[in-house]
Amino acid sequence: MMVLLVADGGEKVESTLRLNPGVLLVPFPGRFGDSGPYTSHSSLLLGRSTYKEKYVYLYRSHEAEVRDSYMYDDQDDLFTREPFVCWFSLRSKVLPSLVLVPLHTTPKAVETELNALYDVFLDASGRWQTKDVILLGDFNADCTSLTKKRLDDLVLRTQAGFHWAIADGVDTTVRASTHCTYDRIVLHGEHLQSLLHGAAAFDFPQSFGLTEQEALNISDHYPVEVDLALSWAVHGVQPPCLATLWLSLLLPP
Repeated sequence: MMVLLVADGGEKVESTLRLNPGVLLVPFPGRFGDSGPYTSHSSLLLGRSTYKEKYVYLYRSHEAEVRDSYMYDDQDDLFTREPFVCWFSLRSKVLPSLVLVPLHTTPKAVETELNALYDVFLDASGRWQTKDVILLGDFNADCTSLTKKRLDDLVLRTQAGFHWAIADGVDTTVRASTHCTYDRIVLHGEHLQSLLHGAAAFDFPQSFGLTEQEALNISDHYPVEVDLALSWAVHGVQPPCLATLWLSLLLPP
């Protein structure tokens, strides 16, 4: 299951996504296996200027289905791209459902947006009466956009129950000139956190032998991902996992 941030690429890209959502994974051959076709679920184009982006959920319909979704009602206009919240049913007795809350902050309002993200969490968990929630996205919560002290003062850091699976210090940027932990995945709920099998940033340029410029033509950020064990291990056998991933894509018009 993936949540992607897709820049507005015009009607050509929109048509491609409707007909073949799996095309978004073409730059990552073999990374996600071959167990069936993908289905997508998208937000409207979001943004305050002529530049727009959308959140796109990409998932296999035989493994998950959308139970409900909504655009967060940002009455105070705190978000440049308000979260598109989605509640999934999963084919798992261990984790039958999961709520995902994506966010791409603007660098000038990182602290405001991330503190407001806690209110989105409260709204979503209360609406669907669940504690199993993942907050994820390009939070811009590092380097010049947010100091370490301000990061530690965020509500999502001071409130109990949240685990930042992508740790501080993990580089999620493609450019060699930067080392910033912009992209994050945050898990809420003891049960969900108990299923965490691993979390990492995927250095796709190194894995696929790309130059920096070739990689930047795809994205300027690494995908970040967590693996969740969806059934209990038996006799030491590794349980099947659900990969929940955030990926920023730059698609040409």
